[in-house]
Amino acid sequence: MKKISALLVLTLLAASAAPALAEKDTGEVMIMPDIELIDVPTAGILDYGGFQLKTRFYNDGGVLGGLNFGVMERLNLGVSMTVDKLIGSDSPIRMRRPEIQVKFRFDDGGYYLPAMALGYDSQGYYYNPGARKYYEKGKGLYLVGSKEVGISNLMLHGGFNIPDFDNNYFFGFLGANYTLEDKVSFILEYDSLFHSDDPTRLNAGMRVYITPYFRLDMALREIGRSGEFAPGVSRKSERIVQMRYNTNF
Repeated sequence: MKKISALLVLTLLAASAAPALAEKDTGEVMIMPDIELIDVPTAGILDYGGFQLKTRFYNDGGVLGGLNFGVMERLNLGVSMTVDKLIGSDSPIRMRRPEIQVKFRFDDGGYYLPAMALGYDSQGYYYNPGARKYYEKGKGLYLVGSKEVGISNLMLHGGFNIPDFDNNYFFGFLGANYTLEDKVSFILEYDSLFHSDDPTRLNAGMRVYITPYFRLDMALREIGRSGEFAPGVSRKSERIVQMRYNTNF
């Protein structure tokens, strides 16, 4: 636990120091793009040379860690991994296999058309050790569009995805976020649409921009949900906390 606390302190210090140096050199502060909301991806990408570190704390002391890189002008590559019961006194700690993320933004959109991106994300939630799959599958192959609508700083995101090529199920997702003075963003998502095998999920949260490079997310997943994935495996609303740190090489 001391090691985890020390890591959090170092992350916060680095996040505070980096933007101060950037502001001194350029005299200009810019908020980094949102490449995803809570579970829903956006058409936003990291610039070439961009880097993002994500840490999500979820139910039963689990931690999801992720890295994302802007390897080309329009292409992002990432990797993530979950560790169940890392925080707390429960045992044993279980490390899950790493998962990959790829996103290519092929159109920047225009006055009427949204920006568009094609991606792949294999990171799911609630791992099933017996089947070696997640009860909530990752997005898999997806197409997403993002556009500012109605009023300034209100972004709408939507798309389609195929999470499982064995069954070829076709899903959809919608998300929206409103950013207030580059300080806080309010997020709403409606995920896993169009198929009864994986019921729809309503997520809501708030993203606080502590610095232009460091943001803190607090969210509630699966609002109003109750029941079981399988006998003995509960499915219910979940509170999560996420930290994201963006920078450039």
